[in-house]
Amino acid sequence: MKAYLKNYRQAPRKVRLIADLVRGKKVDRALTLLSATDKKATLPFRKLVESAVANAKSSGAKKEDLIVKEIQVNEGIVFKRYKPRARGRASAIRKKTSHISVVLGEKKNKEMKAKAETKKPVAKKAKPAAKKVPTSTSSGQAAKKTIRK
Repeated sequence: MKAYLKNYRQAPRKVRLIADLVRGKKVDRALTLLSATDKKATLPFRKLVESAVANAKSSGAKKEDLIVKEIQVNEGIVFKRYKPRARGRASAIRKKTSHISVVLGEKKNKEMKAKAETKKPVAKKAKPAAKKVPTSTSSGQAAKKTIRK
């Protein structure tokens, strides 16, 4: 239920915009969003999610029950190039790449509802009453002092 895309030639900052769009969504909804979004990274993302769905199907999961549980976009290798500038100088160009990983999970509505029904509300504990302890004063008479825990 996992799929990886390594060394995708686009900056991670741009790819994370698409990752945030589909994180936590159902697979069908995520694929619809990816087909309607106009970004360069949507096509590789769509292929990656479809690959993860195929991996999940081979292990016996149903497509309707799958959600995008986890999606990460990490930095890959950086290609360093140089551009000639004025007065014989050169400035660096950093061509960044991304590593994308998708993890799908099964949505378990039936189990979640069963757990919610079996949970019982816990009664709140009352505060303990204050104890009165006799103390002596400078005049020798016993005074009662209130102590709270």
